[in-house]
Amino acid sequence: MHQILPSQAELAEHARAEPTFAEWQAGYGPFQHSAQTQAAVFRFAHQLVQAGRQPDLASVYRTLHALDRLSAAGLWLVVHMTYARRVRRDGEPLAMEDFKPSPEGHTGGALNMVPAYAGYLALNALSGDTRGWLMGQGHCVAAIEALNLLTGNQHPEQTERYGFDDEGLNRLVQDFYSYAQAPDGAPGVPLGSHVNPHTAGGIAEGGYLGFAELQYAHLPLPGETLVAFLSDGAAEEQRGSDWMPRWWRAEDCGTALPVMIANGRRIEQRTELGTHEGLEGFRQHLRRCGFDPITFDGRDPAAFVCTLWEMEQRLARRVQEKNSGILHYPLPIPYAIAETEKGFGFYGAGSNAAHNLPLPGNPSRDAEACRLFNEHAAPLHVPMAELDSARQCFAALRQGRPLERDNPLAVRRPAEPVMPELHYRDDACSPMAALDRFFVDLVKANPELRPRVGNPDELASNRLGGVLDALKHRVCEPENAHEALDGKVITALNEEAVVSACLANQGGLNLVASYEAFCVKMLGAVRQALIFARQQKEAGRPAGWLGWPLVATSHTWENGKNQQSHQDTTFCEALLGEMSDAVRVLFPADHNSLLALLPSIYRARGQLACVVAPKRERPAVFDRAQAEQLACDGALVVEEQSGSEPLLLIANGSYQLAEMRRAAVRLREAGYPYRLVYLQEPGRFRAPRDRLELEAVAEQSLIERLFPDSHVRRVLLTHMRPEVARGHLWPILPDAANSAVLGYRNRGGTFDEAGMQFVNRATWANVLAACARLMDVPRTALLTPDEAAAVAGKGDPRVLR
Repeated sequence: MHQILPSQAELAEHARAEPTFAEWQAGYGPFQHSAQTQAAVFRFAHQLVQAGRQPDLASVYRTLHALDRLSAAGLWLVVHMTYARRVRRDGEPLAMEDFKPSPEGHTGGALNMVPAYAGYLALNALSGDTRGWLMGQGHCVAAIEALNLLTGNQHPEQTERYGFDDEGLNRLVQDFYSYAQAPDGAPGVPLGSHVNPHTAGGIAEGGYLGFAELQYAHLPLPGETLVAFLSDGAAEEQRGSDWMPRWWRAEDCGTALPVMIANGRRIEQRTELGTHEGLEGFRQHLRRCGFDPITFDGRDPAAFVCTLWEMEQRLARRVQEKNSGILHYPLPIPYAIAETEKGFGFYGAGSNAAHNLPLPGNPSRDAEACRLFNEHAAPLHVPMAELDSARQCFAALRQGRPLERDNPLAVRRPAEPVMPELHYRDDACSPMAALDRFFVDLVKANPELRPRVGNPDELASNRLGGVLDALKHRVCEPENAHEALDGKVITALNEEAVVSACLANQGGLNLVASYEAFCVKMLGAVRQALIFARQQKEAGRPAGWLGWPLVATSHTWENGKNQQSHQDTTFCEALLGEMSDAVRVLFPADHNSLLALLPSIYRARGQLACVVAPKRERPAVFDRAQAEQLACDGALVVEEQSGSEPLLLIANGSYQLAEMRRAAVRLREAGYPYRLVYLQEPGRFRAPRDRLELEAVAEQSLIERLFPDSHVRRVLLTHMRPEVARGHLWPILPDAANSAVLGYRNRGGTFDEAGMQFVNRATWANVLAACARLMDVPRTALLTPDEAAAVAGKGDPRVLR
């Protein structure tokens, strides 16, 4: 779609009639306005006035004039954040002693983000709407922090520390990469190397390139707009983003505006998009995927303003045409490509060195580097009178509009969901049936909360047929009753893409279910979300999104038929390493124990749950009262045989509980006392690592009641790798000489369930062998000779079945 733009002659005539246009047209510092951008600004200004958003054209041009100066000051402040210990607001050169001994910063990318983020701020100011923002390249945070300071868009702790005066600006540059620590080891300043909860308006760290690309289309709700700044390097890494037009729907998605900063450089080499052929090939690729690419001058903040505005208008027109029957899904989603060079505006632009430290030496020790810094920073300096005027221009346009700090996505807090009735059962069935019915009922009870289901494989195979029937796969051309244009199930053989759809749905209800082994591919995206939510809590502004479960089913112990690639307990083990108040790792053994967990999972705020659940039929072990007690406490005494010096048997996992119960029968028959405890939530029985995790672990009285000191000899049979479980659970396994831990030993192949247990030495018989060792009695006290031979690897494994 081509815009009708004014000619050069018309622009020249307009500049004569509108002196404010001519003043902006002249550019400032490194910012030169191309003929294409001038024409776009002309059109943009007229549209704003015609729409009643601005009183006259001169008001628009004055704001863009201020934008140039604000952007130049942003570039100036960014290079000081990398290199300097102080600023000189009068623009005088810095001396060698004014520089940091060890400069640090992702300078080139941050410089490229200055005109981008400044353009975003200006569009909000001119249009009167506060949009959200997301930055995939979180290491470019210096641009955000610099411009937030210059515009007064900060959280209270930053406002207090980083004011617009010598002291505040000096603190900002000194704090950047200062590695300062508080007495408790936490960061000592409200500033980081990446986007963090102190970064006003930030909603994601952007530490892993590629995840913003997978999330941006799912983040805004209807009526909201999100500007997503993306990197050309991530376009090479994560092609799951190509599917966004397949999943975007005007009926349940807000406006999403992806903007790639195409600076042509990775850390140490050119990207494919750094060539003309590569960029043209990418544009063709975008068109094939259903995007509408728009290329513009990424060196000019005004070009960002106009392009973002044009993207909004185009998408709105496409929605109107879809509603009129002219277009059908997928709609062409506008996708902006900001062409620039790495580190534009400073020394070394366009080189590999621009990525981090563009100067050829350290200006605190190298006179030539010091000279080059001052030479290239000078054109970026804005006299204080001009900068004050620019800042006042932006401040005057607020008019009660929320700060970007308080954009709708950054302050997301949906209403607490209405919980459906819980339907407990007493028959053998798949535990997944509990989740299947509950989630369908939950969605039905909360129509105002947008549902998303992330599905990388087969919902029906994972026993979520009811979810599929009710919510359906989202497709553009439905082929059967399980597909719909407005389906709520995001399906792709890409675990990162589908989990990102739910991580982004922070205003709704979510569910992800996958084969346990394949959940590992979700870890990076999940961990980024957990870290950011944890840091929000530490900053005193906890995340408001509703909790939801990442369900690892078709799991290791019931996937023997599919070879060892399908037998991996890494996902739950890795998440158990995260803070227990940020993610719960849960092992429900049956239908009722899973059902009892679900209300607390979905009522949580800023907390996920990793649920490792069997999909096969499992016997009913716990009644309603036991299941709810288990959900509350995290562990429960299943059975015990009284006597002196009893064994403490601890089962963690559904199949492990079955093996432990079989072992307990032998112990009882042989007259040995024991207590069998089911451990559903191991993270509650770890040693807390900080004060926030302390609130999530079990009280000492509960620990002593479940795992009394009188039970010295202990055997744990876990779903996980034994070493991982022992490491986390040392408080309930305090004596290595008197404890044994059995579980997944990294052995597998094409086996059935019993074969998997045998090859990993995790059968009931292995439990009894461990008990015999701890009690210092022969194995034959608990096992027959044939069973003992099988355990020793010298007999027939079939005798243990």
